[in-house]
Amino acid sequence: MILPEYSIAPDFTLPDETGLERSLKDYRGKWVVLYFYPKDDTPGCTTEACNFRDDYSAYEKAGVTILGVSKDSPTSHAKFKAKYQLPFSLLADEEHKVADQYGVWGRKKYMGKEYDGMFRTTYLIDPDGKIVKVFENVKPADHSAEVLAVIK
Repeated sequence: MILPEYSIAPDFTLPDETGLERSLKDYRGKWVVLYFYPKDDTPGCTTEACNFRDDYSAYEKAGVTILGVSKDSPTSHAKFKAKYQLPFSLLADEEHKVADQYGVWGRKKYMGKEYDGMFRTTYLIDPDGKIVKVFENVKPADHSAEVLAVIK
């Protein structure tokens, strides 16, 4: 189940694309865009990541940290980040424990096949660690602008 707005975002620790362990609590005192996406270097995920990249200066100006999370490995994240010059951290949730915690892992259908996967969902977390906005069923091309509109 998706976590509700105005609840406290559960803390977690995951490795980033360099293998460095990052914890959500390390970002207390800052706004955080925590976005979950299905897979590195796929069309929708690339569009979403590149839009966050292209709008990155607006996020920096607003004092917002962006963290992307998928089931991909740190090595996969490193390649994806380098290929598209992504200026934010990508976190590896290989066993989807954080995705489960945030309610963004479950049954999906694609071309008639069912499988378990990551739902494209974003949480906007305030400096006190409270979820102030949940974006579900995200449209990759419009998403960064949608998040920025809420931040401003």
